[in-house]
Amino acid sequence: MDLKETKLSSEPIYQGSFVTINRDKVRLPNGNESQRIVIRHPGAACVLAVTEEGKAVLVRQWRYAADAATLELPAGKLDAGEDPAECALRELAEETPYTADRVKLISSFYTAIGFCDEKMYFYQAEGVRLGSTLSNDEDEITETVLMSKEEARTALAHNEIKDGKTLIGLQYWLMQD
Repeated sequence: MDLKETKLSSEPIYQGSFVTINRDKVRLPNGNESQRIVIRHPGAACVLAVTEEGKAVLVRQWRYAADAATLELPAGKLDAGEDPAECALRELAEETPYTADRVKLISSFYTAIGFCDEKMYFYQAEGVRLGSTLSNDEDEITETVLMSKEEARTALAHNEIKDGKTLIGLQYWLMQD
């Protein structure tokens, strides 16, 4: 069965500093027309960094849209033309006191595929150590939280992790036993 929808026209609704929102008219596979609201995003990278002591490096930060402080893997949006691996290393060093020698791509996925084209690249850091000299962006305030596998299991069991990329990353880590 052909499920492809074909864009007939696109109307910009909002043009922001890093996202745009469009209202597209599409032709459905059955020949009917419909509308789609689409958020265009440059993509992002997240990183699972585990210390020599076996603790995952997380950040707690306020998320205005959720009206809550959340625990998350270090992550951030890709700058124009930036390699996702470099973004993952940069975000780890900006948001935490940790750095890594390199990262290995584990997976990539869409964060909200029903209305947004943001693609998240999930990396695992290698050679994790203290020593970052970078700092957060001016509008970003984070607290570093180290979590053992047992603490991660408990946090997951008590629904304390609400962020999708972090749920994916911690579940991946916990399956590595």
